[in-house]
Amino acid sequence: MMNQLKAIAGIAALSALPAWSMLPSLADAGEKEAKTCLDTKIWSGYNDGWAVRTAVDATLEKAEHRVYLVTLYAGNEYHIQACGDADAGNLDLVLHDKDGKEVARDKSDDREPKISFKPSRTATYYVALYAASLSGSASKAGVAMAVTYR
Repeated sequence: MMNQLKAIAGIAALSALPAWSMLPSLADAGEKEAKTCLDTKIWSGYNDGWAVRTAVDATLEKAEHRVYLVTLYAGNEYHIQACGDADAGNLDLVLHDKDGKEVARDKSDDREPKISFKPSRTATYYVALYAASLSGSASKAGVAMAVTYR
């Protein structure tokens, strides 16, 4: 698992940039639906003092995953959350430390997973977003994931 994480860390680092402006402007309809769902969660969090660290969107096939590299800072609380479009069945989020050890996992069986985490020290982590299942005969699903903090 660690070799897989290291192999994609360079590419994933690009996905960990903290600006929505880095997202493609012409996402497909599924990604737009997922991003709209996530935007709602992000905006509602602003009222409680949450800010965006990273936000991305993608399209995943069943059993496909994306891994994103992110630095989390000691003293901050983090919410890692995702939304899937109507074709997503069960999405999973897993947080790994730099050595590939799992430190947190979403336990829900739905298309809106969430992890809450407060690191004891500043470190680099890997966030894995996994399409465990899709709805009906769907071949892919639009997904969006954000890391917010306060």
